[in-house]
Amino acid sequence: MKTNKERLNDILDRLGTISYIKLEKIPEIDLYMDQVTSFMEEHLRKAKRNPEDKALTKTMINNYAKNNLLPPPVKKKYSKEHLILLLFIYYYKNLLSFHDIEQLFRPITEQYFNSSAEPSLSRIYEEVFSLEDQQMERLKADIQAKFQASEETFADFPVEDQEYLQLFAFISELSFDVYLKKQMVEMMIDQLREESEADTSETRKKR
Repeated sequence: MKTNKERLNDILDRLGTISYIKLEKIPEIDLYMDQVTSFMEEHLRKAKRNPEDKALTKTMINNYAKNNLLPPPVKKKYSKEHLILLLFIYYYKNLLSFHDIEQLFRPITEQYFNSSAEPSLSRIYEEVFSLEDQQMERLKADIQAKFQASEETFADFPVEDQEYLQLFAFISELSFDVYLKKQMVEMMIDQLREESEADTSETRKKR
């Protein structure tokens, strides 16, 4: 059985292999549905928990369009901008509801999708992920600090119990961190929704 330190090293090693898809890797030409799912499968395979899981399916893409997360394809083809939005959805979907993602995406799809407005959707994608390397280093440092703190818990318990209890403490601390950040994101989206509804109400009054 692995020690907690070995488990941590495995996690950090795997994190080092995960990266966002660079903008230049996203095809400039429009793709059919099967080509979109193949592209996602190829480039997101390292981020999957289980090798047999699908990164993206036709059903998922259709659901995103049905829930206003993704503009419809043109003549059954998806543009580079569609792929950019699908990548954002991929990162958000395990954290936020469709309702929240739709609220977050609305200004993006209304102002920048298939538009000559600046910044372009490609530029937005590039800017958002431009700090990825720094973020990964900060994440690893934070994980190591949490691990060290967990190693100091349950010091007065029998040695044979410490390993698992300290692992439990470590996982709990990571989970609480995710919980708090999820709460923050949801609060900000709720604020956006309230502001959007207030703007709509004010517009109606002026008519």
